[in-house]
Amino acid sequence: MSNKTRMKKGVWTRVAFYSVLSIVSLVMIVPFIWMINTSFKDPTKIFTFQFIPDPFRWQNYLDVLEKTPFHLFYFNSIYIAVLVTVGTIFFGSLAGYAFAKLSFRGSSFLFLCLLSTMMIPVEVITIPLFIWMGDLGLINTHVPLIAIPILGPAGVFGVFIMRQFFLLVPKELEEAAKLDGCSYFRIYWNIMLPLAKPAVATLTIFTFLTSWNEFYEPLIYINSKELMTLPLALALFTDEVGTKWELLMSASVMATIPLLIVFFFAQKQFIEGVTMTGGK
Repeated sequence: MSNKTRMKKGVWTRVAFYSVLSIVSLVMIVPFIWMINTSFKDPTKIFTFQFIPDPFRWQNYLDVLEKTPFHLFYFNSIYIAVLVTVGTIFFGSLAGYAFAKLSFRGSSFLFLCLLSTMMIPVEVITIPLFIWMGDLGLINTHVPLIAIPILGPAGVFGVFIMRQFFLLVPKELEEAAKLDGCSYFRIYWNIMLPLAKPAVATLTIFTFLTSWNEFYEPLIYINSKELMTLPLALALFTDEVGTKWELLMSASVMATIPLLIVFFFAQKQFIEGVTMTGGK
């Protein structure tokens, strides 16, 4: 095969590859575009194709804020997601450092037991957890929405991610710190954790996204409207009469903004973290 033929084949291969990627990207972005487009439509033209809504209604967003305590739902989701993310990173990195760098009897077996909990569906343990939380008087509070993810499968996933990263850190760094008189916690806090920014960014995005979109657990533990999170609040726009699509889509657009902000600031470290944590 001549060089010219190989070059042509390579060009057509790249064209085909990027064409497939473009089609897949278009399929994935169309629902998002439809959501934004519908959020500005008049209620009578929801299912009418309009590339640019006519009339263009900003009022839909104002109606969401006026007809529901949307700011309260927003605050509930933000502070719960932030606490779950911070707690998962802290405890996950501590446990991940211990499993990766500290030698103790039964560590491999204990880590295997932790990973096995990720295979248990949350629905299986819902009733025991609900009874337990009820006995503690924590039903209709945000405590279950914060504690269960941190100590449950999401927290175990954080341990796994951080352990995989810490296994890649050279032992020489830890040995040099020990020679300087550093304790294990100081090695973790001053050396390991700053090096783990890619893994932390990866865990931040996954944890924040999961907590922000969580619907099942708030549905089980929350009864009061003022304690609702955004996923539950979005269900308020559907009743026995039907769905108010223009309000639902406007609320969905506003609910998506924090996710875009988190990913925008962490995307570089996120991509690096996915690569490095899978390198082992």
